[in-house]
Amino acid sequence: MVDVEDDAPDFTVPLADGDVGSFSLSERLDEAPIVLAFFPAAFTSTCTTEMCTFRDRLADFEEIDAAVYGVSVDLPFALNEFRRQHDLSFPLLSDCDREVVDRYDVRMDFESLGVRDVAKRAVFVVDGDGEIAYRWVADDPGQEPDYEAVSEAAEAAA
Repeated sequence: MVDVEDDAPDFTVPLADGDVGSFSLSERLDEAPIVLAFFPAAFTSTCTTEMCTFRDRLADFEEIDAAVYGVSVDLPFALNEFRRQHDLSFPLLSDCDREVVDRYDVRMDFESLGVRDVAKRAVFVVDGDGEIAYRWVADDPGQEPDYEAVSEAAEAAA
């Protein structure tokens, strides 16, 4: 389990920012603090609410020079459409190979829906040294993070 003060596991995944590029955590530490907001699936109600709340609070993060990235197992093409439909002004990361959910120990199944191998709802803040400064993981996918606590953790990690 990845916890506060651990080195953040490095990864490289597709970046959905209106186009499709590449994102490597170790190459983006100059953007720290980095908020990695894991969500189970684009276009679902709670995930849409969460990503739109980060969008609406983005100025709080920009004020402290923090970078916000949403992370899900959706394909980057679907994530770009999700960004477009909800006017998300921050990039999304496509963990379509499930590498990141495994490295951060946030993979889960929705047994009741027959859906497997999606991200738990979780937030990690990574500081400029590449260490985890904040960790929040929900067992209930309907639970949203405490956005104020995430903002405060990012500010403390700046």
